[in-house]
Amino acid sequence: MSSALLVMDVQQAIVDAVGADSGYLARLRRAIDGARAAGIPVIYVVVEFRPGFPEVGTRNKPIAAIARAGLYVTGAPGTGIHPDIAPLPGDVVVTKRRASAFSGSDLDVVLRSRGIGELVLAGIATSAVVLSTVCQANDLDFGLTVLSDGCLDLDPEVHRLLTERLFPQWADVVTVDAWLGTGATEKV
Repeated sequence: MSSALLVMDVQQAIVDAVGADSGYLARLRRAIDGARAAGIPVIYVVVEFRPGFPEVGTRNKPIAAIARAGLYVTGAPGTGIHPDIAPLPGDVVVTKRRASAFSGSDLDVVLRSRGIGELVLAGIATSAVVLSTVCQANDLDFGLTVLSDGCLDLDPEVHRLLTERLFPQWADVVTVDAWLGTGATEKV
């Protein structure tokens, strides 16, 4: 089975909120460029909601808080993918409506139609999209690699706990440089 690099929720407003520095974006750019050079598809995942938030229920506390703040409405400023890692023409961009890249999206259809069985995950935040996607992808029997320094979280201790203690139970956890240097990007 082939691999895909998922770049999740690296949207302008999210990058601004977590204070991602240029070092994070540069590492992510290296991972994207390395994947492309190896013929590995790069699939972008964004969180967006319709105007008026019809898909948001009151019992989902984090998503309801986003709706109350009026964030991530389709077409609103800050909702777009950060320009430093922007997709190229022809790249797939998947829109989700919940934390996991699979929830409320067609990601599973896109992956299975391309014969993709191995996922390499990067994104913001480690405790949100990355954690939710790791759990769901594991249940869907995808092989998983998490790029530890390709993920970012508001809470560095939560990030450390997830990447060092929890994720290794379900995924290979490596740095961007290790992933690029181990030949993992040669598994096309």
